[in-house]
Amino acid sequence: MGGSRELMRILGLDYGSKTVGVAVSDMLGMTAQRLEIIRRPKENHMRRTFRRIEELAKEYEIESVVLGYPLNMDDSVGDRAEKTLAFKKELEERLNVPVFLVDERLTTVEADEIMAECGIPRSDFGLYVDMIAAEIILQDYLNNMTNTVPKVSF
Repeated sequence: MGGSRELMRILGLDYGSKTVGVAVSDMLGMTAQRLEIIRRPKENHMRRTFRRIEELAKEYEIESVVLGYPLNMDDSVGDRAEKTLAFKKELEERLNVPVFLVDERLTTVEADEIMAECGIPRSDFGLYVDMIAAEIILQDYLNNMTNTVPKVSF
């Protein structure tokens, strides 16, 4: 197979208070495909969420994770970003793969635009938005992998 990219899969996650949108890259690490939304009844009920992410990581032989990092529009770190950092730490411990934070500002707006263009009724946006946001986060990362990747390290 000509080319310098190695075969790998990357998991893209959009972490929210009661959901995690999930996307996965193709084996060449070029395109993102939305997979699912992991839902939980309460914000701090994470056991099943982590179990499902572990199952997906094993099934797709994930080598790294891209996690949306919700900075405020003024670049400050708010409550949601702090919770994302704690989620990142737990993911790294459970999956034993690197987790990269990527600025996710405006991905929900972009996801809303995609759903509107596809003719999805606004009342149904909640059924898809987190999964589409995960796909956008991962695709942005993949598009920038060969350039300067907008990662945030801690």
